Amino acid sequence: MEKTEIKKWQDKLEAELLPETVRKRDYPMKKLTTLRIGGPADFYVEPSCTDELKKILSYCAGSGVPFFLLGRGSNLVVRDGGIRGVVCSLRHSFFSQTEVKNGRLLIHAGAGATLRQIAQFAQASALAGLEFMEGIPGSLGGGLRMNAGAYKSSLMDVVESVSVMGFDGVLEEVAGENIHADYRSCIFFQNKIALSAVLRAYSGAPEQIKERMTEMREVRLKTQTQSPSAGCAFKNPPGYSAGRLIDSLGLKGFSVGGAQVSDRHANFLINKNNATSRDILELIQIIQERVLAECGVNLETEVMIVGEDAGKQIGE
Repeated sequence: MEKTEIKKWQDKLEAELLPETVRKRDYPMKKLTTLRIGGPADFYVEPSCTDELKKILSYCAGSGVPFFLLGRGSNLVVRDGGIRGVVCSLRHSFFSQTEVKNGRLLIHAGAGATLRQIAQFAQASALAGLEFMEGIPGSLGGGLRMNAGAYKSSLMDVVESVSVMGFDGVLEEVAGENIHADYRSCIFFQNKIALSAVLRAYSGAPEQIKERMTEMREVRLKTQTQSPSAGCAFKNPPGYSAGRLIDSLGLKGFSVGGAQVSDRHANFLINKNNATSRDILELIQIIQERVLAECGVNLETEVMIVGEDAGKQIGE
């Protein structure tokens, strides 16, 4: 698509949006990802309500403009050329509310709420069972799409129901038991956008819940990097730990350009020194080739890789 055509649809879409909806043109994705890497999005938007989201989806469908849904930017590698079309995130406060549902052992949370925010809210509400979420970066919506988890617990294990919007704008409430989820994957959300979810919990003493969360946080601080990263780069193959496989090959600290295998946890690839996505992707490829050749195990990426390579000309 030529630059003049891009500006035309940017102008048309912007004219349809409410003032409360955040919108930015040619916005660097590195400002929105935990890896701090990524070229520009043609049009970045944070809808201020459900009707605005429906309007954006309708515009993209009717105009042939690509649509990409962004969570909080974790588990994501955006190529250096950026993302064409609309990048939409439910970070607006409208989608980030959290509350106890009807005084029961259920929490209703918006898809834009962070998993840490939900875990801390549960603790303050004397509701246990969601402590594992405290250390997972990202939003509830993003966590649902990848069935995020930690400490042998997964998000879909505690989902009572989910409110979703199809890409056709149709709203639907779906019981968690009717959603099939795999390890770090939930295909149900490939064609649907989570708006909110009801999560199951159980009664607990706030101080005991806080203590468990503190213990998990201390383990994480000791074993995981605090440098910019996308989280775990690879899924754990059946019967193996991806981090241990990489570590067994002596790859901790190995680097390509500004990208490096963390010296704390080998399944974390960090932006050590102004890395590009090309650095990260080359590092991923080297690790996969080494693990396959020397361990006989195929490592599948857990991070999502999106966007275009740098240097690609508009109109190609």
